[in-house]
Amino acid sequence: MMRLHRQIGPVLVVLCAAATLCAQNRSTRQITVAGTSNLSAQPGSAPTEIGNEIFIGPEVDEQFTKPQITGTISPARVSSAHVPTPRGSAVTTTAGDVFSGFNALSHLDQRLANNGNQFSLEPPDQGLAVGNGFVVEAVNDAVRVFSTSGTPLTGTAALSSFLGLPPAIDRSKTPVVYGPEPTDPKIYYDASTQRFFLTTLVLSRKSDTGALIAPVKIYIAVSQTSDPTRNWTILTLDVTNDGGAFAACPCFGDQPLIGADANGFYVSTNGFALATFSFSGANLYAFSKSALESATAGAITGIHFGNLSEAGMPFAFSVQPATVPPGGTFANNTEYLVSSLDFTNSVDNRLVIWALTGTDTLNSASPNVSLFNAVVNTQSYGAPPQAQQKPGPFKLGMSLKDHEELVSANDDRAQQVVFADGKLWTAVPTSAKTQNGPVRAAAAWFILSPALSGGAVSASVVNQGYIAIDGSNQQNVLFPSVAVNSQGKGVVAFSVVGLDLFPSTGYAPIDVNGTGAIRISALGALPDDGFTGYAQFGASSRVGRWGDYSAAVSDEHGTIWMGNEYIPNALRTVNANWGTFIGGFTPQ
Repeated sequence: MMRLHRQIGPVLVVLCAAATLCAQNRSTRQITVAGTSNLSAQPGSAPTEIGNEIFIGPEVDEQFTKPQITGTISPARVSSAHVPTPRGSAVTTTAGDVFSGFNALSHLDQRLANNGNQFSLEPPDQGLAVGNGFVVEAVNDAVRVFSTSGTPLTGTAALSSFLGLPPAIDRSKTPVVYGPEPTDPKIYYDASTQRFFLTTLVLSRKSDTGALIAPVKIYIAVSQTSDPTRNWTILTLDVTNDGGAFAACPCFGDQPLIGADANGFYVSTNGFALATFSFSGANLYAFSKSALESATAGAITGIHFGNLSEAGMPFAFSVQPATVPPGGTFANNTEYLVSSLDFTNSVDNRLVIWALTGTDTLNSASPNVSLFNAVVNTQSYGAPPQAQQKPGPFKLGMSLKDHEELVSANDDRAQQVVFADGKLWTAVPTSAKTQNGPVRAAAAWFILSPALSGGAVSASVVNQGYIAIDGSNQQNVLFPSVAVNSQGKGVVAFSVVGLDLFPSTGYAPIDVNGTGAIRISALGALPDDGFTGYAQFGASSRVGRWGDYSAAVSDEHGTIWMGNEYIPNALRTVNANWGTFIGGFTPQ
């Protein structure tokens, strides 16, 4: 996946000078039914790899240039004098916890899906939904259903075939033929209606060269019953022209983020120009949840907010909608969202709370929703450094006579948000300097109490803190996800990697009083050894892609399920060795 690097002069921040400059444009938008699909009726997997193609697409992350902000935006060189300085968290095992887990989708699984007509892809971008006894996991670019005991209930389905698209690369043709490329999957189970939702961005490409072209769409798949192994309705949302505030469209809506309340289903994106990958503005889409679930043909009208702005800036970025755990109470006709505010990849001590009100009108012919936001002062957080990993055999890199790669920690954008027990729970990646050793990647978590009054939203901090591993060597916590059940008990789930630890998975219990010790839930067996960290594959640094996000959710029984990337002791492909681990923890 592509990274953008640009470093220019002293930092200059241009604030909104007038309300019109920062107005959040509202319009209607239609999402169209494209067909029906069934996860149990997909092409099978190839027995072995054929071909060695990789896909390096327009992945835009921490180092893209924000509009009207100039300055050094590399996150790796923040002075240790300015980063958070928490005490290290204790580290233990899952012994004593009500915990179980299993290996789930891997790079090998996704690469061999659809008769092997898939690219090598990093990172996995893990989506997870659990409900009615089913565990549904999606990665770049595959999806599979398991039982809660880890038994596969379907084969590994390529996202392309599941969505009714041609293969990402058709190796049965000479020369090969390129198809659309799905990316950034997310999954959600709505316990109140017993339906599963899957979203992914789909990039169109020229069939002969693979070059990116318009149109660009977000696909939303909705299960027709409470059984995800059966039929799903496939819908498409054209986002090609959504942007243009700071860069000309056609655009693509990077990393669609999803949430839901009692009335609506919500998707937010970061828009980027397809030609230049320049940031073009953030977007929020709102659709009637019941309309999506009952759709059979035609189009559904929803609401689009474009050119989102926050904190006096003319733009916003990575606005995370909230979900509600099974048995939880929805906010009154309101969807809450959260975003972080470190625009320059340094350090900040603010979050932004958003409220979309009037969501009950999404079910009407003329929806009347309003979007507000406000700044919340919090503990500090900052862009995390790249992570070192434990030395060990790395087959691909050694064959290239290269060095062991670092592991990407990306940036400090807000991760998934949960509205539970009347509070908003979230976390962001951060840098941290514990008592011993160098600056490392950690997690900053937040519990906020939201309020609405007189057409304005606000929030107070109920509790906040850090999850970091102390030690003379750099040990890192990567890509945290918070999930809590309706009783306000849950976990922060993440990957763990450092000079003493191959990439592993872990979690820390959380409730309103704070977090517990870090549990290592699945121990990594080898270093990360993926193609994105090697110059021979076009990498501009020694940093292999990781994440870009993890996932954690509560089921109807209050058990917290978490999905994280790690390096298992398992079969691999030529180009990558990542795997995923799904664990279930029952808070006591």
